[in-house]
Amino acid sequence: MEPRRIIHVDMDQFFAAVEQRDNPALKGLPVAVAHDGPRSVVSTASYEARRYGVHSAQPLVTAKRLCPSLVIVEPHYHIYKEVSQQIHEIFHDYTDLIEPLSLDEAFLDVTDNKQGIALAVDCAKEIKRRIKEETGLTASAGVSYCKFLAKIASDYRKPDGLCVIHPDRARQFIDQLHVERIWGVGQKTAEHMHRMGIFTGADLQRFSLNHLTKEFGKMGRIFYNFARGIDDRPVVSEWERKSVSCEQTFLTDIFKPSQIAIELYHTVEELERRIAKNGFEGRTLTLKVKFADFQQITRSITQEKILRRKSDILPLAKQLVRQADISPQHPVRLLGLGVSGHAQQPDKPLPSHGEWVELELQFLPW
Repeated sequence: MEPRRIIHVDMDQFFAAVEQRDNPALKGLPVAVAHDGPRSVVSTASYEARRYGVHSAQPLVTAKRLCPSLVIVEPHYHIYKEVSQQIHEIFHDYTDLIEPLSLDEAFLDVTDNKQGIALAVDCAKEIKRRIKEETGLTASAGVSYCKFLAKIASDYRKPDGLCVIHPDRARQFIDQLHVERIWGVGQKTAEHMHRMGIFTGADLQRFSLNHLTKEFGKMGRIFYNFARGIDDRPVVSEWERKSVSCEQTFLTDIFKPSQIAIELYHTVEELERRIAKNGFEGRTLTLKVKFADFQQITRSITQEKILRRKSDILPLAKQLVRQADISPQHPVRLLGLGVSGHAQQPDKPLPSHGEWVELELQFLPW
């Protein structure tokens, strides 16, 4: 069977690049897209800022300390959405098998593309060229026979990169891959693997499916397959919402029961509004609490009935809050609530991915 041809397109420093495009005075400066507040986090950092160690999801106060000359730009999400739509229109000129991951990245299956382009790498070149010409922005692209490797490849030569991982070279590539970069391997899992003597993809290949399943449960099979370059997940063009959530970060830490109750009430009201707006139906309520020391916990509860209204959600939210260890010695900086689990089918979250490694490899046409 002929291998699939998958492209992963990832816009370079997307929010920051849009701001620098629309305001030339920002070009060449260390820019962080974020609301300038004491509890804010960085949405996107320009490459100039990243040289100082500034990165996405970093507390803004930390970013400012690392880069005293950092330029803070308020985000313009409506513009980012417009540009993202423009980019997706380009994608649709080549294929309708498009799986968006966010505003700035997506998987494309170009095995049977609309333009009849024989090589996926040529298809990726065309898409990159058109994005540059029509939006003034650069994108990086990775090409391979599966989503796992295409995602890794797109990060290989950022910015404005293009990398191909050919099926014949995949195992050699994976052999060198640090396990921390494998989809689904978080810090605790990586530490567990290290204790087992697993540091690279080659190390992971030494373990049987039964052994990995015993150690890591269902994720063991995923790790077993990824270590061998096996990833049969299709590019899914019809996306189904898995959850609806909202959260708020407080200007000052809170711990008093009255404060918690008030903020929880407002969060439930916002969640109810978002559920109605999206027409979402779910039965599992999850509470997220981030403490002043940045420790984070989640607590969940599942009901038989669909959670739509404040009258249904608020009592459950209060029940979950009572399970959190909130005290004057353990105050809260963030509260979040989310409803998940489709009304007809339980929610099955996919493994999240972490950062992706850059390795030396041979480029082959494909």
